[in-house]
Amino acid sequence: MLRVVAELCAVLRRRGLAVAPPEVIDAARALAVVGVDDRAVARDALAATLVKRTRDLPVFHAVFDRFFDPNAPVALDFLERLRAEGFSDDEVELLRQALSSLVEGATMGALLGVGGAGELTRLLRRPDLLRALDGLTNPMQIGFFTQRALEGVGLGKMRSAVPLLRAALEGALGERGKLLADRVEKELEGARTEVRDHVRRELERRTIGDRDANKQRRLERTPFTSLSDEEVDEVRRAVRRLAEKLRGKARVRRRHAVRGAIDVRRTLRLAWKTGAVPMVAVRRRRRRDRPKLVVLCDVSDSVRLAARFMLELVYALHELFSGTRSFVFVSELGDVSKLFERERVQAALARVFGGEAVSLSDNSNYGRVLRTFHEQHLELIDRRTTVVVIGDGRNNYQADEAWVLEDLRRRARAVLWINPERRGSWSIGDSAMHRYAPACTRVLEVACAAELEDAARALIAL
Repeated sequence: MLRVVAELCAVLRRRGLAVAPPEVIDAARALAVVGVDDRAVARDALAATLVKRTRDLPVFHAVFDRFFDPNAPVALDFLERLRAEGFSDDEVELLRQALSSLVEGATMGALLGVGGAGELTRLLRRPDLLRALDGLTNPMQIGFFTQRALEGVGLGKMRSAVPLLRAALEGALGERGKLLADRVEKELEGARTEVRDHVRRELERRTIGDRDANKQRRLERTPFTSLSDEEVDEVRRAVRRLAEKLRGKARVRRRHAVRGAIDVRRTLRLAWKTGAVPMVAVRRRRRRDRPKLVVLCDVSDSVRLAARFMLELVYALHELFSGTRSFVFVSELGDVSKLFERERVQAALARVFGGEAVSLSDNSNYGRVLRTFHEQHLELIDRRTTVVVIGDGRNNYQADEAWVLEDLRRRARAVLWINPERRGSWSIGDSAMHRYAPACTRVLEVACAAELEDAARALIAL
C-alpha cells in the first residue's frame, strides 16, 4: 500500500503539488483504514491528506484516476467459465489435477482462476513484479517488460507445459480433451494480452507526470507570440502559481531577515543578570525596508501579451512593495494606479487593453513618454524606488530621450527594463534599445514564460 501511495505522490510532485514525506505516510495510513473497495471514499481520504489547495484538486483527480482505474480488467474464474461453456464437472476436475501436477499449483492455478477470480490482477500488483517494471520509460520497452512480467507470474512456464497438458487431456478425454486443451491455450493467450495491457497501463501511469512535465517545459519555452488561446490561459494560471510561490519565499526570507546581528552589549548585560545560565543571544532588530515600485508599460499591439502577463505578475506581487504606481503608454502616458486599486486585476487589464487608459492607435513614442514622466512624476523616485520599464524600445525613429533613464538610475534604487524582443533585434530598424540598455541597471529578455519567471525573481532581488 505504501509503495502505491509513494508512486502516486511522486507523480503528484511532478505535476506541481507539494507533498511532504509525512503526508505520504498519512495517506498510506488513511488508505489502509478506508480500503480501496469504495473508490470514492479512497479518493476523498487521499485528497484530504495530500491536497492543500482547492485548485490542485483537478490535478489530483486526474492522477488518482490513472492509479485506481475502475475499468481495469479483472480475470474471472476460468474453471467456472468452463463449466458455463458446457464442460462437465469431471472434465474440469481432470484439468485442475493436470494443471496442479504439471506446474506445481499456485502460480498457474491462480492465473487460471483456481485460486479465485482476479488472481492475475492481484499477482501483477505484487511488489516484486512492480519492481520488475522499474526502468519502464517508453513504449519501445513494452515487449521486453511484458516478457519479464510473464515470467514473473509463471506464464512462461505454463506455456512450455501446454504440450504435456494437451497429451494428458487428449489421452484421457479424446476429442473433448482436445477441445479442453484448445480452450486452455486460448485462455493463456488472453492472459498474455492482459499482462501486456497491464504493462502498457503501468507505463502510462508512471510517465503521466513526465509527459505533463515535458509539456510544461515546452510551454514555458514557447514564445508568447506563438501561444494558442488555450496555452495563453495555461500561462496565466502559471503566472498566478508563480506569484504565490514567490510571495511565500519572500515572506520567509524577510521573516528571517528581521533577525539582525547579535547585539553584544545587550547580550552581555542579560548574561550578567542571569550568571550566563542560560546564555541567550540578543539580536538587533532590522527595520523592514520594503522597496517602492514604479512601472512604465508599453501596451501597443507589438508587446501586448508580454505586457499583460508582466502587469498581472507585478500586481500579484504588490504586497512585497511598500507602494506601487503604474503607468501605461503608447505615445502618451497614462496613470492607471487607481484603476488597479479599485478593480480586480483582470478587469483592470481588460480596460487598459481596451484603450480606456491611453489611445492604442498611435505609434509608440518612448522619448515623449520618458520626458513626460520626468516632467510630471519625478517626485515618485527616490533611493527606495525600483523603476520597471516593459516594452520593446521601438521608438519609430523619434528622439529617444535616453538621458531620462540615466537620471532615473541616479535617483532610484534600480532601473529594470523588460524587453519581449530577442537581444539580436535590439539594434535593428527603429529600436532604441542600444541607447536605453546602457542607462539601465539591468535589461532582460522576456519572450516566454520561463524568462518571465527569471524577470520576476530579478525584480524581487533588486
